[in-house]
This record gives sequence, structure tokens and C-alpha cells, in this order.
Amino acid sequence: MEIPSNIPPTNPAKPLTRVISSILVHQGKFLILKRSILVGSFQGYWSCISGYREENEQPLETALREILEETQKTRASLTLLKSAGPFYSEIPAVIFESHWFLFDSEDKDISLDWEHDEFKWIKPAEIGKFKTVPWLENMIKILN
Repeated sequence: MEIPSNIPPTNPAKPLTRVISSILVHQGKFLILKRSILVGSFQGYWSCISGYREENEQPLETALREILEETQKTRASLTLLKSAGPFYSEIPAVIFESHWFLFDSEDKDISLDWEHDEFKWIKPAEIGKFKTVPWLENMIKILN
């Protein structure tokens, strides 16, 4: 998948959906999570932490909220290393505005919620061994 554009699409007829994606890293290994059958898309694929931005919520606030919801990691256990975006990608029904974040995690302790079935800490070079969501490999390249 190509890297999404940082130029907003000019189709005002499509709704804009604001999302964030975050990767946690610990001692050079990245956290990937396997999406459960209960999520709306990409069931069974490996991904990162992601979610929709709430009204009046800043991207970093969304990232920290989603990390807490999906892994039980608190803000105190994380250090923001890098952010990127917004990026824009378009599908037939919607335009996505994405912000990406990379956080250092002080430990590897994870408690999953219903959105994921399992997790792994992997080296960036190992990502090709997994069936991942289309944007994950490029996201790792941009943030790493």
C-alpha cells in the first residue's frame, strides 16, 4: 500500500472520519495486536492501536485514550517519541484523516480488551511474517 497523502482530498460530498493509530515500542520491539472477530473490519489481521477521534478531542488525547482502552497502559508508563500526520486516504464512502503516533512503553505488560485476541512484541524487520492491516508496514517505516 502506498503512503497516504498529506494533502486533504477535495471531495466535499464525502464525510470525513478522523482516526488515530499508535504503535508502542519497548527495547526495540514493536507491539502488534491481532484484531478480534468482534471488530468491524480486518478481523484476524495484525494491527496497532487505533480508534476514532471524539468530537472536540485532540489527536494525542485520542491516542492516549485508545491505548488505555485497548492495552490498559497509562499515560505515566508512556513517552511520546514521534508523531506524523494528518494523512488522508479515500475509499468509496468516506475520507479518512489519520494521525500516527509512536510511544515508548516502560514495560511489556499488556491487558487486552475485546478488540484484540492476542499480541506480540516484534522487531520491525519481522512485520512481513504477519498478515497485517494494509497501512501498518508503511506506518512503521515512517515512525521508526
